[in-house]
Amino acid sequence: MNAPIRRLAVVVSLMFAALLVATTYIQFFQAQELREMAGNRRTLLDEYGRERGAILVQGTPIAESVPTNNDLAWMRVFDQGRLYAHTTGYYSFIYGAGAGLERSANSLLSGSDDSLFYRRIPDLILGRNPSGATLELTLDPDIQRAASEALGDRRGAVVALDPRTGEVLAMVSHPTFDPNEVSSHNLSAVQQAYVTLNEDSSRPLINRAIGGDLYPPGSVFKLVVTAAALESNEFTPDTELPSPLRYTLPGTTTSVPNFGGSSCSGGDTTSLFDSLRVSCNTSFAWLANELGAESLNDQAEAFGFGQSLQFPLPVTASRYPVDADDAQVALTGIGQYDVRVTPLQMAMVSAGIANDGRVMTPYLIDTVRDKDLDPIDTTEPREFSTAVSERTAQEITDMMVAVVESGSGSRAALSGVQVAGKTGTAEFGTSGAAHAWFTGFAPAGDPTIAVAVIVESATEDWTGETGGVVAAPIARAVLEAGVNR
Repeated sequence: MNAPIRRLAVVVSLMFAALLVATTYIQFFQAQELREMAGNRRTLLDEYGRERGAILVQGTPIAESVPTNNDLAWMRVFDQGRLYAHTTGYYSFIYGAGAGLERSANSLLSGSDDSLFYRRIPDLILGRNPSGATLELTLDPDIQRAASEALGDRRGAVVALDPRTGEVLAMVSHPTFDPNEVSSHNLSAVQQAYVTLNEDSSRPLINRAIGGDLYPPGSVFKLVVTAAALESNEFTPDTELPSPLRYTLPGTTTSVPNFGGSSCSGGDTTSLFDSLRVSCNTSFAWLANELGAESLNDQAEAFGFGQSLQFPLPVTASRYPVDADDAQVALTGIGQYDVRVTPLQMAMVSAGIANDGRVMTPYLIDTVRDKDLDPIDTTEPREFSTAVSERTAQEITDMMVAVVESGSGSRAALSGVQVAGKTGTAEFGTSGAAHAWFTGFAPAGDPTIAVAVIVESATEDWTGETGGVVAAPIARAVLEAGVNR
């Protein structure tokens, strides 16, 4: 055999070896990943041949599979689709399990999850198509509906938690969409609906409650700053803080005014208690600089900032800018500069304060059930962190009650129920536009519900749509539904 033939033989052998290695890798290491790809038609055809598990809210299906008379034996149907769209997501033959629980809990709903193996054995023996698991959610339909109706046509989000357990009681994101439009068997209509949704500038497919472009928190972040101050043992609610009409940012000639250019107290100083009650910008800018970026970041992380979280929906981590200079640190004290949060994160802050300083891990699935509705797995409440001491939590609670009773949060007040809250108006961009915030809990003495509300700026020329004016009434409706459940 001459040299060229030997070289060719070596090349061909290497090619066969590479093909063998690649095939082996795909079959043994990538098989599960490829099988679970949203657009895998073979998997979808297989899954459409068996009943997908339902998603229930208080025993009522909000997503279920119904039999058909066409080649795709089952069709996914979403009852009250627009109300629960960002929780359920959609299930499409063209686009697969898209967003929400349809994607993140796909293996359970499809019946392919390893935890269901032993329950699939009778089906395999009898030659039956296995059914998916049913998911019983923690959502409360009355609170969910109250949140959606109160938010109305405004862009934004609402999250409500049970501070004692971490149960997600409501999760609303507007604008919303109808998952039935992308889950039908009219494939041309599905394609058109999907294109329309993706081209919509209002981005209805984004779950604003837990992801997308995160929001500046504005003055609701003052809760974190207050917690850091009290936990440092260098400040008490009665500590007097500087409260000038304007605070000059360190190392600059730029100054920060109070809201509306007003005085916080009529004097040169204001107590920490009253600084939070009236949301004094100059006091909190000064306080943030005294505490420093590291202290503020540590406190933010204790509430959940920077932490990865799935419940089981994936949550974009909120962030505090640890590399900020002195001027920027001062701005973080009023929730500006590069502080960015999800509404879920701000609900966790309020829930942690409400629960004596202990933040519970949020969860959305209460019970996983088999096709006969026998429980397979039940979620047990789990502590996420101890963010502050019980004493600090009580001191902040007293301040938040004052915000609602005699501060900017009066529109969140409920008759006969003491509400603790904090408003926020978060400027963004360069045009003066601002988002409106409210976060809080009720009843203040024995909290059963914590809430966070974000209402996006309706216009680029913001004029007076503060958290106290716009977001507080929405929170009031949600809290009212929650305390009456």
